[in-house]
Order: sequence, then C-alpha cells, then structure tokens
Amino acid sequence: MLAMQDQNSSTSSVLVHRSNASTPTPSPKGSWMVVLNMTLGMASNIVALVILAKAYARLRRRSKAVFLLFASSLVTTDLFGHALPGALVLILHSAPVLPHHLAHAHCQFLGGSLVFFGLCPLLLGCLMAAERCLGVTRPLLHTALVTTPRARLALGLVWLLALGVALLPSLGLGAYASQHPGTWCFIRVLDPEDASDLGFVLLFSGLALGSLALALVCNTVSGVVLLRARLRRKACPSRAAKSHDIEMVVQLVGIMVVSCICWSPLLIFGLMSVTSSYGHGHDDQQKGYYRGLLVTGLRLAIWNQILDPWVYILLRRAVLRRIYRITGRHGNALRRSILQRWDVSSFYNSEKK
Repeated sequence: MLAMQDQNSSTSSVLVHRSNASTPTPSPKGSWMVVLNMTLGMASNIVALVILAKAYARLRRRSKAVFLLFASSLVTTDLFGHALPGALVLILHSAPVLPHHLAHAHCQFLGGSLVFFGLCPLLLGCLMAAERCLGVTRPLLHTALVTTPRARLALGLVWLLALGVALLPSLGLGAYASQHPGTWCFIRVLDPEDASDLGFVLLFSGLALGSLALALVCNTVSGVVLLRARLRRKACPSRAAKSHDIEMVVQLVGIMVVSCICWSPLLIFGLMSVTSSYGHGHDDQQKGYYRGLLVTGLRLAIWNQILDPWVYILLRRAVLRRIYRITGRHGNALRRSILQRWDVSSFYNSEKK
C-alpha cells in the first residue's frame, strides 16, 4: 500500500514538473512518517507470515491448510504493498521535482499499485470467506472440490484480476491522476474528462464493495452454522476440527471488519466525487471538500494492510485460550471475593426468623 506522509508536508513532494517553480525542500517530518509507516507495516506482516508458515508446516495435510495458504498469500501481498510503493515515495522525497515523463511514470505506478494492492486483500478475503463457508456448510463437497493445486490456481486468478484492473488506464479505460496534497496518485475522480473515468471508478468500487458484501454473507452463514452446531452439540466429528473452524471464522470476521472500516470510506468518497462531478464539474469549495474526504479515506485504507496481520497474530487459538484463562481466573476470584463478603448463614437465619 502506498505509504502516505503528513498533510502539512504537502509542499515537500510534487509529482509533476513545474518549470517556473523552485526546487522544494523535502520535509524531514514527511520522510519520517513514510519510514515509520513502512516499518510498522512490514514488521507486522513479517511476524504474521512467520506464524502462518509454522502453522502451515504443522497442518499441511489438514483442512486448515488451504485457509493458511490463502492467509499467507494475503499477508505476503500486504508486505509487498508496503515495500514497493513506500520505497518509491521515499525516492520522491529525495528527488521531489521530476521531469514530466518520469513524473508521469511515477504517478502511473503509484496509482496502479494503490489499486492492485488495495483490491487484492478484498478479493482474497472474499475467497477465504467463500472457502470457509463451503467447508462449514458442505464439508464432504469441500473435501472433494478444494485441493491445494486448485487453491493455488484461484490465487493466481485473483492476482491476475487485480492486475488487469490496475492496468486498465494504460489501455485507455480511466486514468490515474495526482491527488491532494500531491504525494499520491489514484483514479481520477475529480472532474473526470470522459465516460471511461466513470466506468473505471464504478468497476473498481463495484469489485471492492461486492467482495466485502459477499464476504459478509459467507461469514454470516458460517457463523450461524457453527453457532447452531455448538448449541445443538452436532458439530464436526472431532473436537479439534470444530475448534479449527471456529478459529478460522473468527479470523475471517476480523479481516472483514477491518476491511470494511478501512476501505469503505475511500470507495464511497470516490464514488460520490466522480458521480457528482461527471458532466457538471466542481467549484473550488466542492473540490476542497472532496479532496479532504479522499485524503481521509486513504489514511484509513493504509491501516488495512497494517491491521490485517494482527488479526492472525492476536486471534489465534493459543492467544484466545490464554485470554480466556486469564479473564476466567479473574472472574472466579471476583466471584469468590463477593461471596466471602456475604455470610450465607446470616441470610439463612434471617430467612428463618
């Protein structure tokens, strides 16, 4: 994901060459913000990747192996999504004024990276939710259909789909443009020049919002089925399999909640901007309003790839079991202390009198 600097350092980096402008001085604060964002995101994803790799090596032949393969691919995608665009932003800080052809290439790469690395986690989250829904509701069909080679093929198709959408502006559908405050590029949503801009925004937002909606439906179905099975004591044959299913669905719900909170504002603000400005344009006040919304949406979207790995780090069975034991121990101690304050015999004697 594109690492973004503080808005106050907007004059420290430009993506277009201005012949009549003096060379701006890079802002140390903006550079440190980029480095901090990259470091935090990459460290989180590396820790989660190590945990997932160990779990995959231990559970390679179980039903959870496909889920771990998908999760490892998502974390790896997030890792490169921090490293590649973030490194390019640091280059812009070291050489803030670029010739026009280099500035255009940088903007296209940054915009395409934001679309690709933003769409991949949403599509992968939807794929993981659909796989778990099939495994929970139709375990025999899941065993027959879902195999590791097919899972790898599905991963390749997801990456190709996201890459194809990101490359559409190079084929004439839509365009990437520098966004306020000039440190990032995204789909052109302010004053689109033709219908292809509107179509590109609708395609990107439709795929992203559709993935979130489908993941919501699949996770809801999986959660309801597991809840009913637990209440009726008709879960999977083995206790371990049931706990694995619960753990995976809890992690998927965490991923879905994080994605909805982080990506929905940017997608909705982009749709609002392009649909309201197409064919009508914006005045300066409206442009400033939508620019502020887009910057806010981007800042939230950046946290998606930082928080995703913490879902796997924190929502593991070992961690949840330890939290449950700690809270249960404190709860029992609290109940014992309350009971000790009350003399049960006094209640009995007063009731007898």
